[in-house]
Amino acid sequence: MMYTRTSHCTRFAFYFSLMLFSGREALAQIRYSVAEEVEDGTVVGNVAKDLGLDVTSLGDRRFRVVSGNEDSIFEVNQNSGALYVSNHIDREELCQGSGACRMEVKILVENPLEIHYILVEITDINDNSPSFPAREQTFEIAEQTLPGRRFQLHTARDPDAGINSVLTYTITSNEHFEVNIRQSDAGKVPFLVLKKSLDREQNNEHKLVMTAVDGGKPPRSGTINVTITVLDSNDNRPIFSQEIYHLSIKENIPVGASVFRMNATDYDEGANGEVEYSLGKTLRRKVYDIFELDKISGEIRVKGVVDYEDNDQYELDVEVSDKGTPPLTGECRLIIKVVDVNDNPPEIDVTSLSNTVPEDSKLGTVISLLSVKDKDSSVNGKIISSIINEVPFELKPSYKENTYSVVTKDVLDREVVSHYEITIKATDCGEPPLSTFKTLRIEISDVNDNSPHFKQSPLEFYLVENNAAGKSIFSVSASDSDLNDNAAISYRIVREGSQNDIMSSLSINNDNGQITALKSFDFETLKTFQFQVVASDSGTPSLSNNVTVNVFLLDQNDNAPVILYPLSSNGSAQGVEEIPRNVNAGHLVTKVRAYDADIGYNGWLLFSLQEVTDHSLFALDRYTGQIRTLRSFTETDEAEHKLVILVKDNGNVSLSATASVIVKLVEPKEAFAASDVKSAAKDDEDSNVIFYLMITLGGVSVLFLVSIIVLIAMQCSKSTDYTSKYLTETNYDGTLCHSIQYRSGEKRYMLVGPRMSIGSTIVNGSHANTLVLPDRRRRSEEGFCFRLRRGNRVLKPNPPADGRFIFCKYAITCCLSTQGASVYVGTVK
Repeated sequence: MMYTRTSHCTRFAFYFSLMLFSGREALAQIRYSVAEEVEDGTVVGNVAKDLGLDVTSLGDRRFRVVSGNEDSIFEVNQNSGALYVSNHIDREELCQGSGACRMEVKILVENPLEIHYILVEITDINDNSPSFPAREQTFEIAEQTLPGRRFQLHTARDPDAGINSVLTYTITSNEHFEVNIRQSDAGKVPFLVLKKSLDREQNNEHKLVMTAVDGGKPPRSGTINVTITVLDSNDNRPIFSQEIYHLSIKENIPVGASVFRMNATDYDEGANGEVEYSLGKTLRRKVYDIFELDKISGEIRVKGVVDYEDNDQYELDVEVSDKGTPPLTGECRLIIKVVDVNDNPPEIDVTSLSNTVPEDSKLGTVISLLSVKDKDSSVNGKIISSIINEVPFELKPSYKENTYSVVTKDVLDREVVSHYEITIKATDCGEPPLSTFKTLRIEISDVNDNSPHFKQSPLEFYLVENNAAGKSIFSVSASDSDLNDNAAISYRIVREGSQNDIMSSLSINNDNGQITALKSFDFETLKTFQFQVVASDSGTPSLSNNVTVNVFLLDQNDNAPVILYPLSSNGSAQGVEEIPRNVNAGHLVTKVRAYDADIGYNGWLLFSLQEVTDHSLFALDRYTGQIRTLRSFTETDEAEHKLVILVKDNGNVSLSATASVIVKLVEPKEAFAASDVKSAAKDDEDSNVIFYLMITLGGVSVLFLVSIIVLIAMQCSKSTDYTSKYLTETNYDGTLCHSIQYRSGEKRYMLVGPRMSIGSTIVNGSHANTLVLPDRRRRSEEGFCFRLRRGNRVLKPNPPADGRFIFCKYAITCCLSTQGASVYVGTVK
């Protein structure tokens, strides 16, 4: 597993380096140079001109320098496109060492998004003088010391680079000593060389001044006082086995760990052969903070934190001195290389970020630029970056290594997801690998891509008739998945089509969809109507949707019952009925018929006796309106009785009407004669007169015989006419009412009332209220007499084959079947 991951990272580094190399070759990088310590505002170069950018568009394209965590040293002028110095430049602070000091500057341009890298070299000026770590240095030299012996002097440090650094050393002119310079990686190291043997008896101390001079123009210099004390004999000095030692340690080595043990040899005996170790006096101060040397054992241990990213190599000068008089010393150099450990996770730097992205953005739209870096080196610093969560975005690598752009890869829909949190993971190729996560929050802005939506289509509302004009009757509501103006909905009614008169009676509130009726509706005139409402949003362009609204009117008890029978000649609800005195109990006197234009319980009629001269004689059926005798009449009963019948509907607030029936008791013969006269008058007045004249003449001629025939004929005629006149059809309930049922906007009709026939239904094709009534008389030849009334005209059509007939008056159509006297009532529009 370790081998596979290492191979993958190695291949990744190789291909990425190849891509970077090709990219740099194809895209030449602009280079500038500027001297340190120049004044703020100094122009380095015209970037816009060198990049070929339009100077007039720099402001709109947000032409700017993008810096990391540190303060930017350079800025650009958006008017001229010039790159200038914005902060103090100290080359020694920015780039420690004598090598070239180069800085890479990121130049960012938007609309379209571009990033350019400018290389600026900071050139050195001679602004620092050489300096020594101490003000003076002392040597003790035995007088037996042979000429040519060298003593290392303190090395002067000059932060400047190149020719401006330390060029040479000079010493006060004398006959015993001279300065010899040795070139090393750290620079020029001065040595004090004995060119002539010392004579303590002549001079036991020499005081010299050494001067370090740099190569600047004009040159700068620094001095140190050198004191040489001449001692007596100790002719062997300690020596190391080699002048330079090399070793490697891993960074983050534990504090206190042993690094190396120094070992020097001195061939003298006694105190002259005992040695002590010490670190050189000219090392950088940080070396003393990280390493320590045991002066007796010569063991070098770790004192502080070893960090490869801070320094990958340390050079330690180690001195050894014996205890002779004077003591002799030796020196060597220990070079410690620090091996990198994967101890730094990658860093993700977001260069540019668009926090809000429109939901209609095209695929490949750039929303962010970012770069990654790792302080580690080699494989430990190679980084693999990716988006780890499921989002419609992806990382696209740039031509420059470890630079990426975040672009859209799928279609965005704010109504599905209003924002995204993009989690970016950067992982190095070290062992074990280290990772860093960065989360970008992207808000999806709304566009008008959704039409208003009604939860239900069509909409159905029930409205009680006689509503108050000018008041709201109901409201419609639509929703829009968009935001703000794109979801602000206004409503209007479509005022076109066949029901334009109904539309003119309605108004709608544009903002909340409240619908107001400008007039009161009447159920008996209008049962249902429909219209369309359009909901439009306020987006650009505006989107809309419509819905059909079906309104069904509900009946109120606003119509009183209408008496159909009895009716007098002047139109009042009053009638006269004559019955023989010899009828038995249960005889049908007459039947009160009434009609109510309302439906359901509002049109369900109940009958009751309000006034009656003798409660023991007559009874009224509550539901049918039939008036029957309770007992046989006696001689003491009055000859005329008045009955007042109250007819009321079954509404919450009941409405009623009254009818008066005057019942006259007559002898059987009078009843027959009256019945015969009335029947003849109703059919054909002229025919009846001739008929009775013939009977009269026949009676005169043959009185007895004709009398018997007449009596027999009268008896037969009484049976037939009596039944016809007094309506003995016991199954007919006499209550006329109707109802309407609605289903999905269609009409279904049925009878509502007591004793309703199961097969009752509305006559198909009827276009008005339908009422069924029979004729009051029968004829032996036809069985029924049929009349069709329209307005003031009376027609006599042939009777239907099934025994039904139609009675029409104005908008009311009535029909009655002889089969069981069932009543069919309905309304058709």
